[in-house]
Amino acid sequence: MAIISHIPQHVAIIMDGNGRWAKERSLSRLEGHRAGTENIRRVIDTFVRYGVKYLTLYAFSTENWSRPKSEVSGLFRLLGEVIKRESQALHERGVHIRHLGTMNGLSPRLVHQVQQAIELTSNNTSITLSLAFNYGGRAEIIGAVRRIAAAGIAPEKIDENIFSDYLYTNGLPDPDLIIRTGGELRLSNFLLWQAAYSEYYATPTYWPDFNEVDIENALMAYSQRQRRFGGLRPDQKFQGSVPD
Repeated sequence: MAIISHIPQHVAIIMDGNGRWAKERSLSRLEGHRAGTENIRRVIDTFVRYGVKYLTLYAFSTENWSRPKSEVSGLFRLLGEVIKRESQALHERGVHIRHLGTMNGLSPRLVHQVQQAIELTSNNTSITLSLAFNYGGRAEIIGAVRRIAAAGIAPEKIDENIFSDYLYTNGLPDPDLIIRTGGELRLSNFLLWQAAYSEYYATPTYWPDFNEVDIENALMAYSQRQRRFGGLRPDQKFQGSVPD
């Protein structure tokens, strides 16, 4: 392991490239997704070793329902298999599992499996693993607005802290670093509110191949960033123009 000076508290990953990984190997897209799920435990273990306390994985978006039914049903079958296979192992590693998104449209069996995994790991403290599936950033924001309105909170009382309390990520720090595998350069409706001051890192590596070296490169790149949150660096002085 490399010695990295600044480790992000919260890393979020857009897991992309499963289909292209499979295509290059003349495999089905579902086999690509299966390979992707098999990589999750290795990635979690690596981030734990580096001291990252929160890891969020973007597994299935609300837009993904538009994919072929066979692929969607296969994805959820895989998800159920992973939860059943990995929950106990993750629990023994001290992983606290959370779900970000809605349960709408999921089978009762899958909902039950998710709830069991969340309950089993609820007191763990090694790392918080948030699985964003059936998740969409815009839907999350609209849902928060609706819940705030239903709670009867006066408009003048609403600030960023209150708004954040009504998001799926309530209680989680905003991501310091967002990684996207597979080479694309977009957020894809992921953590739109929470990513306001996140650092971004894109790698051409497909998710099934994303390994410790890729993680080290991402963390090293992050450690070299200067996070100013809209302010100035200590060595800068304002001279009448807006700084970058």
